[in-house]
Amino acid sequence: MTTSPAALVPSVSVVVPVFNGKETIEELVSRCVAQAERSRIALEVILVNDGSRDGSWEAIRRLSAGPYGVRGIDLARNFGQHNAVLCGIRAARAPVIVTLDDDLQHPPEEIPKLLARIDEGYDCVYGRPRQERHGLWRRLASRITKLVLQRAMGAETAGEISAFRAFRVDLRDAFADVREPLVNIDVLLTWGGGRFTSVDVRHDPRRVGQSNYSASKLIVHALNMLTGFSSIPLRVATALGFALATLGGVLLAVVLGVYLWRGPAVPGFAFLASVVCLFSGAQLFSVGIMGEYLARTHFRTMGKPPYLVRNRTEP
Repeated sequence: MTTSPAALVPSVSVVVPVFNGKETIEELVSRCVAQAERSRIALEVILVNDGSRDGSWEAIRRLSAGPYGVRGIDLARNFGQHNAVLCGIRAARAPVIVTLDDDLQHPPEEIPKLLARIDEGYDCVYGRPRQERHGLWRRLASRITKLVLQRAMGAETAGEISAFRAFRVDLRDAFADVREPLVNIDVLLTWGGGRFTSVDVRHDPRRVGQSNYSASKLIVHALNMLTGFSSIPLRVATALGFALATLGGVLLAVVLGVYLWRGPAVPGFAFLASVVCLFSGAQLFSVGIMGEYLARTHFRTMGKPPYLVRNRTEP
């Protein structure tokens, strides 16, 4: 099995977004290549440097000049993990694409498990960690994000998503024309396929540094997914408006009934003031949601690119 010659058409493309991963990417590449040799598959590794500040691009260039057949892509700045993965997906040449992180928490030795399920006819397979190596708040925020994605994706498997995934290259045709700064690979994959599944994989502890996804960032990411790829907030605002309108009708009936029974009375001002504040808050909440959608539409019409490539390397 050969992995280095550029003329060889690979059967699997491994896409890795790199952010300050200088200390881990060499081991990651060597393990990917070793596993490819054991599995007898032709492999290409695409390392996308997402605005690293630790010399990762220089390390990628050295790997590209070595025997591993690494292709490097250097983005002009930090665009975010999903944007960097999208760049690597579009550069892939193999019929099956595998994505994983650069921190060695996704063991390359588990890639055959994902490929085996692809061979069974699935469009996309996620590596579900048997035991996640995160803290309580990070796990809670991650669970919230997955529930949001489950609604946005319309797939039950969304509750088991991870950055360790394998999918057929045909799926990228569904989002070939995506040109916007807000990107979520998992949602985009559902545009092109419906046969999703997951498989248990090992999840190793992080050796170097800390995760770039804190609990607060995951929650913000979930909110962005809701307003960027789902109409759920608008439906919530509609339901809230209907419920409060119904409450208002009931209150009006009560006020008229009291007036007809007892006559005009001054007491009850605090209650009415509270009701006014409740309705005003609901209106502002609904306006805020519509504003978020308008902002998303505005950014999309601006034509802001999801990423910008500064340099490339070939093996």
